Amino acid sequence: MLEGLEAVELKLSNVLDDNYTGRIDSEYFKKSHLDFLNWIVKKDFSILEDIGDVKGGKRLPLGEEFSDVGIPYIRAEDNKKGFVDYNQSPRISEALHSRLKQYQTTYNDILLTNVGNSIGDVGIIKFFLEKCNLTENCIKIVDICNQNPNYIFSFLNSKYGMIQIKRETVGTAQPKLAIERIRQFKIPILLEDFQNKIEELVKLSYQKLETSKALYTEAETILLDELGLVDFEPSQEAVNIKSLKNSFVETGRLDAEYYQLKYEEIIERVKSKPFDKLDNIVNIKKSIEPGSDNYSDDGVDFVRVSNITKFGLSKPDIKIPYSFFGGYLNLQHWQPTKDTILLSKDGTVGIAYKIKGQTDIVTSGALLHLTVMNNLKDEILSEYLTLVLNSKIVSMQAERDAGGSIIQHWKPSEIKEVIIPKVDISIQQQIEEKVQESFRLKKQSEELLEVAKRSVEIAIEQDEAVALRYIQSNTLHEIKE
Repeated sequence: MLEGLEAVELKLSNVLDDNYTGRIDSEYFKKSHLDFLNWIVKKDFSILEDIGDVKGGKRLPLGEEFSDVGIPYIRAEDNKKGFVDYNQSPRISEALHSRLKQYQTTYNDILLTNVGNSIGDVGIIKFFLEKCNLTENCIKIVDICNQNPNYIFSFLNSKYGMIQIKRETVGTAQPKLAIERIRQFKIPILLEDFQNKIEELVKLSYQKLETSKALYTEAETILLDELGLVDFEPSQEAVNIKSLKNSFVETGRLDAEYYQLKYEEIIERVKSKPFDKLDNIVNIKKSIEPGSDNYSDDGVDFVRVSNITKFGLSKPDIKIPYSFFGGYLNLQHWQPTKDTILLSKDGTVGIAYKIKGQTDIVTSGALLHLTVMNNLKDEILSEYLTLVLNSKIVSMQAERDAGGSIIQHWKPSEIKEVIIPKVDISIQQQIEEKVQESFRLKKQSEELLEVAKRSVEIAIEQDEAVALRYIQSNTLHEIKE
């Protein structure tokens, strides 16, 4: 009767060992979990709270709001299994920061998301900011002593760190990883020289990522310079008088926000050069919405808006069963192909990402699939178009169209009317080259973090010498560059 079932026999003393919360559920004692932990305890190890301080972040106090300018407030979405990025973080006032300064986070702090569906995202801070606050949905590991923070970061991202995160997470509807459990994580104590090598990899990865971002910014600047928009500052004028004929009759919109001068100004600037509507440049294909009843742990990866940025796609945590599509040909119909541009129309609208190669994904109905028309592929480069869609030229059009609602929705009919500048093909090629080099460096950055993570696993399973040889054989090209 027990055929096919997993069973682990443990003494009560073993069950209670390092189990201060007294859990006795079978999930906590899965054989795979125990096997991973056995690899760790074969080495010298310490618990995390003996290596550094583990502290929580802080919820925005009741009645307080974010500011347009001020001190960055790091959220869970700014912490995505790599380097923490504050550029898109909301801001809080100096006065509020002074009340929350004990929740400051700074260089070489390690952040771990411990609430919600992003539990287990581990990032490290490599920027230098005098002031920066942290959300309550993340914990920070600070004041690390006698161990290299870059090693701790890489270990937590390894399978030996992730298994402890998974094992200690409780709840389903709103998963949570208690700070007390995190403090008890087991950390292998590996040789200092090896940890220093991990630090080199992480630093090199960060350098490549920063260069990647700089190249992308250069590409954006080429576009804006060509359109005379480098120093463009949108109007702050709150009043714009329009006749009924030039407003509602023309657009069907009566909301005052739609007619702000700043939107008119940027459209006029773009229209002073050659341009066209998006609908005349691309084929637009809607995606699929299978419904949450069809979400699964097995099947084809299901990419949603939360998985997309202009720099790439994150690994989805949801799949759709292959059986849902009723056959491979039907599945192919819904899958984006090489050079397809994904564009978000719901939630966070106006994010565009170009698919670089063949994929085995399907996307949610909140993402449109855009492909440049065959007869225009020599006139409009897809990499150029993607950058335009992510630029302020289009983001302001999206803001105008979709603004004013609690949950933003950018209608496909509005997206078709988006104004796209048509710059000379030589300028497009310059932009494309910089974007491609940017993505090449970003990929190298990700690969270096993967090498660091894998080498930690090898050091645990074998020894540091074998791990160092693995590093050398997998980073020769990146280090030479």
